[in-house]
Amino acid sequence: MTISQMLLPEFDQEMANTRKLLERVPEDKWDYKPHTKSMPLGRLAAHVAELPFWAKHTLSVESLDIKPGEQPFTVTSKRELLEAFDKNATEAREALAKASDADMAKTWTLSFSGKPVFSMPRSAVLRGSVMNHLIHHRAQLGVYLRLNDVAIPGMYGPSADEAKFWEAGASAENEKKKLVRDRLAGVGYA
Repeated sequence: MTISQMLLPEFDQEMANTRKLLERVPEDKWDYKPHTKSMPLGRLAAHVAELPFWAKHTLSVESLDIKPGEQPFTVTSKRELLEAFDKNATEAREALAKASDADMAKTWTLSFSGKPVFSMPRSAVLRGSVMNHLIHHRAQLGVYLRLNDVAIPGMYGPSADEAKFWEAGASAENEKKKLVRDRLAGVGYA
């Protein structure tokens, strides 16, 4: 199995989870910031939507040099946000599916104003600076949404907003435990 074949199932799951969260972003809260040092919600959502592009970029070139003054990716509507994410995720998946192990082993470098920040194999860049980075900012976005009373979808199972799943399961489990305790205690037997 190739490295890309090992990464694709996780990539697919994380992109599906990310899209579910981006679908919940409220356009009327685009400028919301939980702290003065925080990114506005709209900028954070746009960053989450653009991060899959970094996978395609990582597999297309061997370096990225970020210059001072470069403007971040921005969107002005939820429609634009979701279209950008869908395009980036689709193109990233295509690039990932085509990547050979030799492609994955090539060193990739991130620099800021010509000064290297890190160099590592593309496979490590994809796991760390793309996937982990995406998951980190997606979690931040989830907190922003929670602070604005937006229901959060489950990522790896039901969320607290989907508690009926847990309540039903807990209720049935508690009834079973009570029945066993009662029987063991001799209650309910004639």
